[in-house]
Amino acid sequence: MYISHSTIFSGFQKTFDEADYVVLGVPFDVTSTYRTGARFGPNAIREASLNIETYSFRSGIDIEELLIHDLGDLHVSADTEQTLERLAGVVGEIFEAGKTPVTIGGEHTVTLGILKGFGSKASKTAVLSFDAHLDLRDEFMGLKVSHTTFMRRLNEQLKPAKILEVGTRAVCREELDYANKAGIEFITAQQIRREGLEQTLRVLKRKLADVKSVYVSLDMDVLDPAYAPAVQNPEPDGLESYTLLDILCDVCDKRVIGFDVVEIAPNYDGGVSAAQAAKVVFEVLCGIEKARRG
Repeated sequence: MYISHSTIFSGFQKTFDEADYVVLGVPFDVTSTYRTGARFGPNAIREASLNIETYSFRSGIDIEELLIHDLGDLHVSADTEQTLERLAGVVGEIFEAGKTPVTIGGEHTVTLGILKGFGSKASKTAVLSFDAHLDLRDEFMGLKVSHTTFMRRLNEQLKPAKILEVGTRAVCREELDYANKAGIEFITAQQIRREGLEQTLRVLKRKLADVKSVYVSLDMDVLDPAYAPAVQNPEPDGLESYTLLDILCDVCDKRVIGFDVVEIAPNYDGGVSAAQAAKVVFEVLCGIEKARRG
């Protein structure tokens, strides 16, 4: 399945057949245009996961109760399309086996490959993306498929039921025009602070009320650099970590068919950002599990 090696995500690793959730690393950052290093993100997140506590006060669940298998890292290529094709194939196998794929990156372009792995399910799924950027450019630096354009390609190629972006604060006019034309909705970081958590949650739930499945994508630059400095494209004026976690744990319900956490470039700090990413993975998993248990 194009897996280069296996690395234990935690001390409570299950076999693939036993697992409900399958972790896959994608050490890929070929199209990075500012800071590089997200290829080191998957193992940094894994290492951090071994050194933070496992109980979630938000959900009342200990992640050690979950059935998780770490499949290892995708064998990536310097060719973006080839990497995305391989990724789609592996995610497809995970999904067809009845497991929930949990992808750790890697640059945000990988989300396009992940969604392709869901096949026809992608067009029936809402994409809920937490990101400082809209990633809706048509091309950037001569590339049509990159971390700055992948959401536009995703919308054009897969036609998901809905795209909703949260935490937005860094855009260009071209992206705003395309979002308006394509019906892609976004909630800015400023709106969240101005309107408050409860109103934000009401808006998100209303916008997602009519969809049967949701895919969640988390670019860690959605957080303010004060909380996650080691990302590839840091952008000031972002969300606080507790705000992000509170939103995630309220909206990640049993409709979530998979999620990714991307864009950690661990060489730019001493491990704080990777710990934030591991915490996000833990809390989202526990939130989904709580919803599934009813």
